[in-house]
Amino acid sequence: MRSFLPILFALAITLLAPLARADVYVVVNAANPVHAMAQKEVIDLYMGRSRAYASNELALALDLPRDHPVRAAFYNALTGLSAAQVNSYWARLMFSGRTMPPQQVASEQAMEDLVRRNPGAIGYLAQEPADHALRVVLVLKEHGGPAR
Repeated sequence: MRSFLPILFALAITLLAPLARADVYVVVNAANPVHAMAQKEVIDLYMGRSRAYASNELALALDLPRDHPVRAAFYNALTGLSAAQVNSYWARLMFSGRTMPPQQVASEQAMEDLVRRNPGAIGYLAQEPADHALRVVLVLKEHGGPAR
C-alpha cells in the first residue's frame, strides 16, 4: 500500500496541475471596435475607475459571483489581489457611494451569452471561446500580466 501512495500523489499532481494554472480570456463582442486592450484598461473597467473603452464608448463590465473560482483567478491575474481583497475593495466603494461594481451574472455561459448579445459588453472566460461572435482582447496568465 505504501508503494502506491507516491504514485497516487504524483498522479494527482499531474491531473490537477492544469487546473491550478489557467489562463483567463478577456472577451468582447466581435462587433466591438476594440481589438486589443492593455491590462491597465481592463483594470480600470473592473475596478470602477472607468466606465468606457478608450474610444469613449460605454462598456458593460460583467462579473461572476463572488465565490466563483474563475472570478478569483481573473482578479488575481489582473490585479494581483485575492477574491477577499477585491470583495473588500468593492464593499468600501459601495459604502462610500462612489461607484457600483461590474454587473454580476450567474455563470460563464451567462457571461458569454450577454457579451454575444451586447456589443458594449466585456467579460472573461476560463477557456478561449470557440464562438466567432466573441473576440479575445487580452489573455491573462496565472500570476498577472498579459499573454498577448
